Amino acid sequence: MSFKVLKKSFLLSRKSYSTATAFVTSRPSEDIYDRTPPVTLLSENENFFVETVRKFSNNVVKPLVREMDKNSKMNPIVTKGAFENGLMGLHVPEEYGGSGSSFFDAMLVIEELAKTDPSVSAMVGIHNTLPVSMIIDHGSEEQKLKYLPSLCSDSLASFCISESGAGSDAFALKTTAKKDGYHYLISGSKMWITNSSEAQVFVVFANVDPSQKYKGITCFIVERSQEGVSVCKEEDKLGIRASSTCQVNFDNVRVHESAILGEYGKGYKYAIECLNAGRIAIGAQMIGLAQGCFDQTIPYLQQREQFGQRLIDFQGLQHQIAQARTEIEAARLLVYNAARMKEYGIPYVRQAAMAKLFASQVATSTSAQCVKWLGGVGFTKDFPAEKFYRDAMIGEIYEGTSNIQLNTIAKLIDNEYKLRA
Repeated sequence: MSFKVLKKSFLLSRKSYSTATAFVTSRPSEDIYDRTPPVTLLSENENFFVETVRKFSNNVVKPLVREMDKNSKMNPIVTKGAFENGLMGLHVPEEYGGSGSSFFDAMLVIEELAKTDPSVSAMVGIHNTLPVSMIIDHGSEEQKLKYLPSLCSDSLASFCISESGAGSDAFALKTTAKKDGYHYLISGSKMWITNSSEAQVFVVFANVDPSQKYKGITCFIVERSQEGVSVCKEEDKLGIRASSTCQVNFDNVRVHESAILGEYGKGYKYAIECLNAGRIAIGAQMIGLAQGCFDQTIPYLQQREQFGQRLIDFQGLQHQIAQARTEIEAARLLVYNAARMKEYGIPYVRQAAMAKLFASQVATSTSAQCVKWLGGVGFTKDFPAEKFYRDAMIGEIYEGTSNIQLNTIAKLIDNEYKLRA
């Protein structure tokens, strides 16, 4: 698979997609133009680039999954392949070296990668939906020209907001940026930073005026090569082990005021917007994980026999399988709907929270069920179910815990009914 082929499919998909015309290639009846199409129905070109990503996953990623999990290290072949196949600049405009695809296209890629290895999906998804999206949405023309071409071709980026005392309460961050003439001195430590072991660019949130509390939070672009930047050892994690997660320290890192991303004091606003979209991406990762685990488990249940019949012929197991598959489909509907809403400029915060909440729960329950359905072999590393189970745990934690999603949903419901009164 080449970057040109994938890029062409992205462009065709973007040009052909609309609620009126995108589904003509698979229309079920002549009056499709007068109907609202199913949210999960993909155009011919969307299906085509999903297939190209699937080939990359099967040919490049799959043979390395166990090794990368064991070593807690992303193989450079995978990272290089992701860049060469245009997966690291999914919705970066073409003029900056990206594929120019849509947000929904990016969700399809994240989902498809997670079916094989959620670690690779995390690397690609977080790079695209957080730091790169921040530069696309809020960067100056100079910043876009300086950073986006390399972030599409060979350099990873990290999103640095979490701290030891600022997890769910993200805006309690203590990292500061003190004004010094035309420069700022950034000091503080960031925790749980995805892609940080390999990242060359960091999007960093720091408070320029702590007296203003969250309204002092400002976003900066910091390069790894700058004096005072240090990346600590990788965390020894339960799951998504190949995806690097490290503490990043900033010790009086001097940056010019031109390194401010967006407007002074608007970092909190940008973070909220970016993380709301990122929650849809985590939902996509989780439905991919659940589907991948399910897909690799069912064939065993069709072949394995006990008491003279296949495991899948036992009614008790059939009911569990049917329930799991129904939940995966329901989660996909939530994720796809939230992604479509964002793409069409419709308010989507509640839908994003619901998608992440439910998809992460489904990933956890489906992978746990698969381990049990497989019996003894499911408890070994010879089958991928145990890895999917470990990988699923993070879905209910990062980019907003399940309890935070429930808080968000409840507040929005409260506001909705207040407006009705």
